Amino acid sequence: MNNSVSNTVRLLGAGLRALLVLTLVTGVIYPLVVTGIAQGLFNNKANGSEIKVDGKVVGSALIGQSYNLPLKKGQETPDADLKWFQGRPANGLGSNSINTQYKLLLSGATNLAADSGAVHGTCPAKPADGTLCAQVVAAKEAVVKDNSVPGYTVEPSDVPADAVTSSGSGLDPNISPAYAELQAHRVAELNHLSVAQVDQLVKDHTTGRTLGFMGDPRVNVLELNIALKDLVAGK
Repeated sequence: MNNSVSNTVRLLGAGLRALLVLTLVTGVIYPLVVTGIAQGLFNNKANGSEIKVDGKVVGSALIGQSYNLPLKKGQETPDADLKWFQGRPANGLGSNSINTQYKLLLSGATNLAADSGAVHGTCPAKPADGTLCAQVVAAKEAVVKDNSVPGYTVEPSDVPADAVTSSGSGLDPNISPAYAELQAHRVAELNHLSVAQVDQLVKDHTTGRTLGFMGDPRVNVLELNIALKDLVAGK
């Protein structure tokens, strides 16, 4: 009996020591080492890829933002502030309706199938309301209207796919160079800049494929608009 109790106490002691050691290693030492390496070698990425202007965080390079005008009385959806480059549509985003103490966006996609509203594989001129085709057609009409300025007319065939479709998260921070270039004339006119200046701005902020072959060329909208603001301020 005494041997049994002694063995039990010894095993419990060994188990407790193992628990304490593993807790210290995996719960304290390992996180501190990984955090230290991340902060030392990848400080910006480890902190959320923050973008700062004059020492103040204005957003993240990984999360898209909206550039809208203030809501008018009785208006539910704000109008886009067209002096800025616009990102991809944010269809699928939800709003926080549970804890209204905080103003949050709920990331998500539309969950509409690629052929939603399509007829024989293509979107009709007047698709049914609530379908993906209806969203795409409305978005394309808005892009054509908003970006057609005196001396420059946007044709429906000029509108790239990312201008009328949202990403899976609804928070894609990037747009294609084609969509940025399509907006250049409108941005130049509303900010009293030359088209050449704005085109150069887009080229300067175009990132190529990762490692030269992965993904597509892209333009970060937040970084582009920050550069646009600086260009306008210094003109």
